[in-house]
Amino acid sequence: MNRYLRLAFLFFFLAFPLALAAQDIDFDSSEDDTSFLGGPQASAEENPGAANAAADSGAAGEGQTQKKENYLVWMFRALGWVFGPVFVILSLVDVALIVMNMMAIRRVNLVPESLVLEFGELMDNQKFQDAYQVAKENDSLLGRVLAAGLSKVPSGYEKAVQTMQDVGQEETMKLEHQIGYLALVGNLAPMVGLFGTVVGMIASFQVIAAGGATPSPQKLAEGIATALFTTMIGLTIALPSLAIYDIIKNRLARFILEIGIISDNYIGRFSSVTHKK
Repeated sequence: MNRYLRLAFLFFFLAFPLALAAQDIDFDSSEDDTSFLGGPQASAEENPGAANAAADSGAAGEGQTQKKENYLVWMFRALGWVFGPVFVILSLVDVALIVMNMMAIRRVNLVPESLVLEFGELMDNQKFQDAYQVAKENDSLLGRVLAAGLSKVPSGYEKAVQTMQDVGQEETMKLEHQIGYLALVGNLAPMVGLFGTVVGMIASFQVIAAGGATPSPQKLAEGIATALFTTMIGLTIALPSLAIYDIIKNRLARFILEIGIISDNYIGRFSSVTHKK
């Protein structure tokens, strides 16, 4: 079930921008549609001849194709040369971290079944030296923990357990730091989006302040587009990143618990061993 959930989040992360890019946004090429700001429609009563001419011109151009702009092109134009590259870098880093952590936090890398079976068989047959060699030659987290514990058995059971705990905590900390970068990207992306929102709204209010009673609708739309697109892209990056971070973190915790149970089960057989001076 967890595998399908991870695939669903990854599909959303990759497919959502592509779905947006497939859409086309229609923009009216006429720059005179400013009736809500007191433009040509408001002055129609004062100049009926101009109104009739405008109506005839509109009827003549009715069959012409309106100007269209691809959604993706509009989005990158709104993001500009500052937020666009930043979000591209964050997206690439996020995808790389997701793939890297999903490949690293796997059972075959942490708790390989072959090691459990072979090590257990050697321990049952009291071939402790062979079991130590098998664990030492295995590069998994379980192998390193078992090898560290067996190497300290001659020094006493408590020393062996303490060594296993130290090695386990050190390796766990490395893995947690590795997957922690996913949470960093997930928290950073919305903050960049929020910063873009503030920048876009400031740009729009600057247009209103400079334009007086009749600010340019196109300039207003540019600032609002920057504000909304930066927010949307930031959330699009953050949502799957944080979700997959929690999934991988829980999976790592489950593997660490399993490693602790297995190692305690095998090293516990030497609980009667006392420290040799």
